[in-house]
Amino acid sequence: MKRLALCAALLLAFAAQAVQAEVPTPAQVKAAWRSSEARLLDRHGEVLQSVRIDPTARRGDWVALADISPALGRAVLQAEDQRFMEHGGIDLKAVGMAAWNLLLGQGTSVRGGSTITMQLAGRLDPLLGPRKGGRTLGRKWDQIAAARELEAGWTKQQILEAYLNLVYYRGELQGIGAAAQGLFGKAPSGLDAGESAILAVLLRGPTASEQAVARRACALARELRSTSDCAAIEWQAGVALNRSRAAQAPDPLARRLVDGKRQEVHSTLDAGLQRFAAQALHRHLAALAGRNVGDGALVVIDNASGEVLAYVANDGASQVDGVAALRQAGSTLKPFLYELAIERGQLTAASLLEDSPVGIPTVSGLYVPQNYDHQYRDLASVRTSLAGSLNIPAVRTLMLAGLDRFHARLGALGISSLDQDADFYGWSLALGSADVSLLELANAYRTLANGGEQGSVSFVPRAREARRKLLDPRAVFIVADILSDRAARSTTFGLRNELATGFWSAVKTGTSKDMRDNWCVGFSNRYTVGVWVGNFDGRSMWDVSGVSGAAPVWRDVMDYLHREVPSRAPAAPAGVVQRTVAFDPVVEPARAEWFVRGSETARVQALAPSSRAPRILYPAERSLIALDPDIPGALQRMDFRAQAAQDLRWRLDGADLGPGGQDVAWTPQAGEHELALVDGGGRSVAAVRFEVRGALP
Repeated sequence: MKRLALCAALLLAFAAQAVQAEVPTPAQVKAAWRSSEARLLDRHGEVLQSVRIDPTARRGDWVALADISPALGRAVLQAEDQRFMEHGGIDLKAVGMAAWNLLLGQGTSVRGGSTITMQLAGRLDPLLGPRKGGRTLGRKWDQIAAARELEAGWTKQQILEAYLNLVYYRGELQGIGAAAQGLFGKAPSGLDAGESAILAVLLRGPTASEQAVARRACALARELRSTSDCAAIEWQAGVALNRSRAAQAPDPLARRLVDGKRQEVHSTLDAGLQRFAAQALHRHLAALAGRNVGDGALVVIDNASGEVLAYVANDGASQVDGVAALRQAGSTLKPFLYELAIERGQLTAASLLEDSPVGIPTVSGLYVPQNYDHQYRDLASVRTSLAGSLNIPAVRTLMLAGLDRFHARLGALGISSLDQDADFYGWSLALGSADVSLLELANAYRTLANGGEQGSVSFVPRAREARRKLLDPRAVFIVADILSDRAARSTTFGLRNELATGFWSAVKTGTSKDMRDNWCVGFSNRYTVGVWVGNFDGRSMWDVSGVSGAAPVWRDVMDYLHREVPSRAPAAPAGVVQRTVAFDPVVEPARAEWFVRGSETARVQALAPSSRAPRILYPAERSLIALDPDIPGALQRMDFRAQAAQDLRWRLDGADLGPGGQDVAWTPQAGEHELALVDGGGRSVAAVRFEVRGALP
């Protein structure tokens, strides 16, 4: 004991002569602490997601001692510094024993005798901490001097708090916040006695094996007379040390907004809306799983400010950003086409368009558009054509408005993905053959919601949005009125569907070729909501219509947004008048219709079928028909259709097929054929040539 006292006295004497380094205050240490995660906050300051920005270590927020389980404090003091509350930074007995062992040659470095205060000093000053070559006596003396300074300026509680926050527990886990969450999936305040014992022994051996950690924690628990038995501790250690600490992959939007320079990034998102939208999308995708639908995305934009209020990039099982990804637009581009034609005075909402089979010659062959339901209405007004999403009238409207002009208009609306010239897309651009992103498409619809004024979206708060007048507000009002008309849309979708909200809203659905993409985009007086469902890998969906795919999610989100304040219809702008219009013949019932002033009419007259030139509507000239080997031959049919052919007869390859005023169902035969309409004298009035390829099974 005398020798131990002498060694301790020598150490104290040396420490007293050591140069005293400036010790930081507790406030300075806490202020210098940086979490390894940056937080994306919503518009109200609520945390949406954390994104790791420091790859060297995993650290959480600084944890106050009052928020740490007392069980951990007891376990750490028992394992590391049993006389912590009694000494002034140096445990003389422990230091003396360590020095005596060194003098006796029982070690080349000083490992024992380090109090919690001395260890904290090593964390605060890297020159005093562990280094290559082990712990030397000189470094131990420097630690002693620093520990004395800490004890002079800090309270015991401040020292213990800083220590628990600065030490490494296991691997990259630094600080009690990261350790408790990473090993046990809980906050430090919830640690029990067994978990606390495991964390305490990890301080001395952070790389120890699972068996060694469990054995040491069990021994420590016995010293503390804990109620945790060894079996429970062994189980806890096994779960903790084998726990996957892979961080949740950040949301695509979080990756975009968090730049690594700031600990907190404030966004325009609304956490409550974001959660509801994600849940609504997840719930509906689960309901569609049986139809081969696996993915979806959603965005909500504030009409007035352009701020993005919700951004659901995917359903959580993918890192694909479905809001920014390019997908085929389907019928969602039609409102902008009809707006252009109305704006130019080429059409009114009451104008009648021909809805019958048509073949359009192109450089790559014959383009033959078809309606979604494969039905034809002969004639349909613009209101019915747009609301019911009829394809053939849309193609005819594009031919009227101009392909180049429509292509340029979509680019002006912010659809940046149209990077090819107009001829590349061709007449199918009317039906959405181009790829667009959900974000740009939704913002284009927001232009309709704002009366033709176009602006940009924002993910972070901004002072004010700069907008420009792009579309004619009169034509925009008429198009929005059509998109809100459930009666006009009923010809295709029926009166009861997910598009019919209990308040004013305008909406359009779209389905791409082969059912790879399904869209629903629409707006109220305050919000624009866009939804896409499909498969990120491009697989086709099974029997998913415009109102059964994305529409239910759109409706749920719209209802949530207007759960307190319903949406109101916009007021008619100057230059728009409403008149009662009737149709002759009565292809549609008389109704009150909106017109750009100067284009109004009380009667829309169509050419009677008898006054139209006889024409074969289907098949079109030079059509190429392929037989389906999977369909029994007896069930395969082609329907021959004609207009103004009541007094004529069908003739195929010279054989009479019956009256021309009736459709004929023909079993296709391979080869080239000539179909004609002939008069009573056998003279051909109209004829087409077509080819059938393949063989009947």
